[in-house]
Amino acid sequence: MPEIVGESLAKRLIAWDVDTIFGLPGDGINGLMEGFRRHAPELKFVLVHHEEAAAFMATGYAKATGRLGVCAATSGPGAIHLLNGLYDAKLDHVPVLAITGMQETSLLGSRYQQEVHLDRLYSDVADYNLMISNPQQMPGVVDLAIRNALTKKTVSHLTFPNDVQVAPVTEDPYRHPAPGAPPVGLPKLDRPQLPPGADELRAAAELLNGARKPVILVGVGALNARDEVIAVAEKLGAPVVKTLPGKAVVPDDHPVTTGGLGLLGTKPSEEAMEECDALLMVGTSFPYGKYLPQPGQARVVQIDSDPTLLGLRLPVEAPIAADAKSGLQGLLPLLRGGDGSFLAKYRKEMDTWRADMKALRDESRDPIAPQYLMGVIDDLAADDAILTCDSGTIATWSARHWTIRGDRRYYLSGNLATMAPGLPYAIAMQHAFPGRQVIAFVGDGGFAMLMAEFLTAVRHKLPIKVVINNNNAYGQILWEQIVLGYPEYAVRHHQPEADFASWARGCGAYGVKVTSPGNVADAVREALTHDGPALVDVDVNPNEPPMPGKVKYEQAKHFTEAFLRGQPHKAATVTTVVRDKISELRA
Repeated sequence: MPEIVGESLAKRLIAWDVDTIFGLPGDGINGLMEGFRRHAPELKFVLVHHEEAAAFMATGYAKATGRLGVCAATSGPGAIHLLNGLYDAKLDHVPVLAITGMQETSLLGSRYQQEVHLDRLYSDVADYNLMISNPQQMPGVVDLAIRNALTKKTVSHLTFPNDVQVAPVTEDPYRHPAPGAPPVGLPKLDRPQLPPGADELRAAAELLNGARKPVILVGVGALNARDEVIAVAEKLGAPVVKTLPGKAVVPDDHPVTTGGLGLLGTKPSEEAMEECDALLMVGTSFPYGKYLPQPGQARVVQIDSDPTLLGLRLPVEAPIAADAKSGLQGLLPLLRGGDGSFLAKYRKEMDTWRADMKALRDESRDPIAPQYLMGVIDDLAADDAILTCDSGTIATWSARHWTIRGDRRYYLSGNLATMAPGLPYAIAMQHAFPGRQVIAFVGDGGFAMLMAEFLTAVRHKLPIKVVINNNNAYGQILWEQIVLGYPEYAVRHHQPEADFASWARGCGAYGVKVTSPGNVADAVREALTHDGPALVDVDVNPNEPPMPGKVKYEQAKHFTEAFLRGQPHKAATVTTVVRDKISELRA
């Protein structure tokens, strides 16, 4: 049996230590599927129900493991469905290879069924983007695609016409020289770790040593530098503020951190940023400029392994092109240390904030408070649990009530902020880490988009735990309408409300519906200890506002104006807000 292009692709992926492909077959990739079949079980194909989920799974796999994520889809609509998940990978800087099919080369340009020129469609999302037109391009272009994805932390895309997929890999229809194929033992690549420059380190240290109120802002690029971040913070006496994707950099109960920044962040973090006279940014190019120091307020040091991100948000006096770990290791011996008064001030502020947040986890509140639901998960989950989350109000509850301790991890769509990745992320991460507890904390809106993938978890015997924060609405959009001064419109679902627990049981898994606060803890506990996939669908208060850590005057003004124009759930919302404030005052 001759080696076909599809098999050559499979062999090359295996040579790069790829062991899993997430995807959905179709006649546009049958030749590739044959190649994958010939090399099973070395190369496992995880069959999904929707191609968007396959791309999210590849992205989640890459985020959690640091390895290349791979997804595959057929030509036309299958490949189009991948795009949302691939943009998630691109914007959050993780390496993913997308493999798609294409019509036979002789049919291209003839308006054949499902003919979509994917190399053009993918030109924005994929850094390396190629349609294979000659078997002789194999396996060299596969190496180039993977190198680009790994070194640049981005998306690569290869699309294979049907006739090329099944052509013998030795076939040379054009008699043209092919690129040389590197040996199978090619060293695996990653972004080069740049040593920090001595002059850059001295300039940064001089700036930070002269500060009275320094703050450190850390992002996902600092996940491997926890000890170094804490050491620098303690030396400088600087509060550590965290981006949402960088939540796991420093444990949430550590005395140096003031938690997150931004709409989902904490009041102490926002106030520390408003007061600081120096800012050390590590592994982040935080996109929300209104939460950063005002121009002229603070001098800035930035450490990032990608030089193109240095100075992207603020003028940076002392840029350091290096990975977070080596940059901080080089900086630490040059720091003199501060008096600690600025950090001490915000430690007290954080004590108050934590007490306020704990007060909102009130079991007696009915309807169920989403803060209480997230607090129960936080209390009962393992110290090495992985939490995945969707976008929306649930991101607020998880950001504030999921505590990073031990080796816990936290993943969501950071920059794209798309709905629906929570479930596919959990599936991919459970596949990558079969011995760890993986929990998807998702909203009813996001779960409904890709709920068929829960059956994927059941079929692959992946014991994920899904907790649905069910407010029967698109909650974040609702509150954005109100803050902008509009009455709510078209954001709540009509009756009947969904019972996703029935779907879970129909899939042969554990499923329970919770409507009373007194049943939350037992239901979550049973799900976490269940030997297999489990789902808890919890009806929470639909009128619970995800208030910013520090409410601005304009936000309060728009909120009030919208209510004066007549919100349909005005009384219930006012009651909820008053209850929240009373709970905080009692803490």
